[in-house]
Amino acid sequence: MISTSQITMRFGQTTLFEDVSVKFIPGNRYGLIGANGSGKSTFMKILTGQLTQSEGQVTIGHDCTLGYLRQDHSDFDEHTIIDTVYTGNPKLWKLHCEREYLYSKDELTDEENDRCGHIEDEFGEAGGYTMEAEAASLLIGLGFTEDLFEQKMTVLQGGFKLRVLLAQVLFGKPDILLLDEPTNHLDMESIEWLVELLTRYNGTLLTISHDRFFLNQVCTHIADLDFHEIRMFPGNYDDFTIASLEARELQEKANKKVEKQAHDLKAFISRFSSNASKAKQATSRKKTLDKLEIKKFKASSRVSPFIRFNPKNRLGDKVIEAKEISKSYDEVIFSNFSCTIGPEERVAIIGKNGIGKTTLLNTLCNRLESDGGAIKFGGTVELGMFPQDASDILDAESTALDWLNRFAEIGTSEAELRSFMGRMIFRGDDPLKKIGVLSGGEKARLILSKMMMDGGNVLALDEPTNHLDLESIEALNFGLSLFPNTLLFVSHDHRFIATLATRIFEVTETGIVDYPGTLDEYEELKKQKKR
Repeated sequence: MISTSQITMRFGQTTLFEDVSVKFIPGNRYGLIGANGSGKSTFMKILTGQLTQSEGQVTIGHDCTLGYLRQDHSDFDEHTIIDTVYTGNPKLWKLHCEREYLYSKDELTDEENDRCGHIEDEFGEAGGYTMEAEAASLLIGLGFTEDLFEQKMTVLQGGFKLRVLLAQVLFGKPDILLLDEPTNHLDMESIEWLVELLTRYNGTLLTISHDRFFLNQVCTHIADLDFHEIRMFPGNYDDFTIASLEARELQEKANKKVEKQAHDLKAFISRFSSNASKAKQATSRKKTLDKLEIKKFKASSRVSPFIRFNPKNRLGDKVIEAKEISKSYDEVIFSNFSCTIGPEERVAIIGKNGIGKTTLLNTLCNRLESDGGAIKFGGTVELGMFPQDASDILDAESTALDWLNRFAEIGTSEAELRSFMGRMIFRGDDPLKKIGVLSGGEKARLILSKMMMDGGNVLALDEPTNHLDLESIEALNFGLSLFPNTLLFVSHDHRFIATLATRIFEVTETGIVDYPGTLDEYEELKKQKKR
């Protein structure tokens, strides 16, 4: 078990949370949620001892081991990939290194010979004889092939380094497992593998995630960081959403009941306070009125942007026609692919990381030239694009306000532009920040703002939810559900795809699968084929 007692964290005059007393119990899996900047990662770093709280204390159960998904990706650059996983179990790793050293020597001292006789027992008891198989199983589940196991960590990009560090913390089988955004950089297949693994985990799990599918599948409880406190809700993310709305509705009803009672009491007092025969009753009601209390709602740190995509011009019947398109770099990404995309279709492009999803999207959108074949747009198509790499279109030295003003209609005043940005949660001096210092979520909301201003009648989005918090993801999901025309998007967010897509393009090693249906229907078809 791990618990906190009256934890408070301040940075200068800013209080992230105060007097937080919570218990995380073995066997439960907690999702820690809250708006960006509310203090989720800070709270988790306090639990691991990386940060010291302003007040209060953290208590970890006696002899409990704690595992934490590291964010310092370069710490193991001199290790091989599989050795990095082994280090997740410090005791076993130490024995492994000692054993390797002893057996590498040509001659041993008497003391070393004696040690060889004992180390095998210790190594076996610590799980040494199954360590290679267990580490390999974790790495394969996270999308690695065996030929990479002995490669140095330096051969990996950041997303794949994070996967190794996830395997590392899982390999240690800690009693308490703390995961900060474990689904970042994972494809759908790896997320589903992780979900299955964590649902079998018997210790105490606390995870931060913006992936609604992951939270729904894994969590038995939601720890909601809001109003500078943590409130615990039983159930998964959907259960929390319903419970929090019901709690607010009940409070609103209770307040309305109190308001009506107060109105009736005031009316009675006003009418009979000067009536001698009713004076006592009026006085009694005055005392009752004084005791009535309407509970004020605390200001939530959650704010949802207002996202609506309204096409400026009508879209015709012809949208995108691809005939035998191909793309290769060092190897073939796809070849001889043909498709016709209509005016109301919502196409999700899915597949493993690095398989070529972005390449396919950019080729279909004429942002990347096909090696063969042809792409033809309908004459009415006006494309709005959300790129995976924000630096492709953002100007780091410009302020957010000045950059967005480039795309505003002629005659738009600064006040109107600021009002628009306010609906996208750019408040106060936020519009005057240089784009280079904006967070990933702010940059994503800025690009979405540009797309809304452009008023494109066909939208293409490449991993739009990557840097957004749950509220912004929900708002984007809803905004896109209202968009009446063609959507093409790349995503690993299961719920995002399941609620939007009417057609699936899966990029695989053997070609592109074009399925004319929803994600749920496609997954069911694949399950049937495996049976």
